[in-house]
Amino acid sequence: MKPLVLFAAGESDADFLYATRMSVGEALYVRFAEGDDLLVVPTLELERARRQATPGCVIDRREAGWQEQRDTTAAWADAAVKVLGDRAAGGVRVSPRLPAGLYLALRARGLDVELDPELFLAERRRKSAEEASFIRAAQEAAQVACVEVISNLAAARIGEDGLLWLADSPLTSERLMARAQAALQEIGYGAAELIVAGSPECALPHFRGEGPIRAHGPVIIDIFPRGASSHYHGDLTRTVVVGYVDERVRKMHEAAVAALRTGCGALRAGANGRDVHHAVCRVLVEHGFGTTTAGFEGNAEGPRMNHSTGHGVGLEVHEVPQLRDLDYPLLAGDVVTVEPGLYQTGLGGVRVENAGMVTEDGFDDFTTLPLSLDPADYL
Repeated sequence: MKPLVLFAAGESDADFLYATRMSVGEALYVRFAEGDDLLVVPTLELERARRQATPGCVIDRREAGWQEQRDTTAAWADAAVKVLGDRAAGGVRVSPRLPAGLYLALRARGLDVELDPELFLAERRRKSAEEASFIRAAQEAAQVACVEVISNLAAARIGEDGLLWLADSPLTSERLMARAQAALQEIGYGAAELIVAGSPECALPHFRGEGPIRAHGPVIIDIFPRGASSHYHGDLTRTVVVGYVDERVRKMHEAAVAALRTGCGALRAGANGRDVHHAVCRVLVEHGFGTTTAGFEGNAEGPRMNHSTGHGVGLEVHEVPQLRDLDYPLLAGDVVTVEPGLYQTGLGGVRVENAGMVTEDGFDDFTTLPLSLDPADYL
């Protein structure tokens, strides 16, 4: 097999992380064969790499023939050619994530470069026991942050202006996101982005949230943290209401919870992601709502789900497999989300999301939070 060549395309490059177990801004990884690999790093990263990274051989890039030059892309390409030597005569494989500049630089130096679209896909899908423990811990961290947000919502008072107030100022999405970030950082996690979206704007599924939170409307809280040391993600969503709950919102939430339970119950090795998605859509339609999935349109005038049922989770928050209107046979070891939602312009939206592992005979749900619109049920 052709040697594999990876360049760290930033500290969150999932393929590089999977191969080396090291988060680093710039480095070169070469795998000639199983058990015959090499990690080339800058001098300042050498000691850390020898402690943290998994490759059997770690060297300073100067040992690899690194020459300082203004064009660092060219410098790394030169180093790669020297490390590979005659063993690259038949060409090399690279990740589809490889920066275009490096791809062109390797080709300009005479290498036959093959993009491998299947690189690590199968391996990364089947999570090991260690990987599963990392994701379970990240899901627990997501729950901590979610409860922090809900606790602040529960402590707020409803002002005469219809807004939520906390400590004599309006409670905003920004304040709640900051509280969630702080809670995550205290336990070794971070989230570059998260969602705390009030009504009616939460009718847009990926609206991050901004400004004051209104009472009597749904608030969607979607937390997807990453472990600072493990680099694995969790993904969790809950919807709550402070104040009066509109009967339409209550029915939407009941339908979403029923769909979530049906989706989780349909997961097992050998099941098809398309069938899981259809089962979720069917529940929503049976509750009087609609979806954008062909054959499950349901009520086109009211709230509907306009996204997939779920996705894989791991070193990236969105991975394969997908639970949508496509054939994705599920494997034991897949870690996936189930996240049905319903949205209505002018009213808002609801979404609930759990994550866990597909097993030979079912689904190991990593999520333990209640499924309730009432903030008090989380405290």
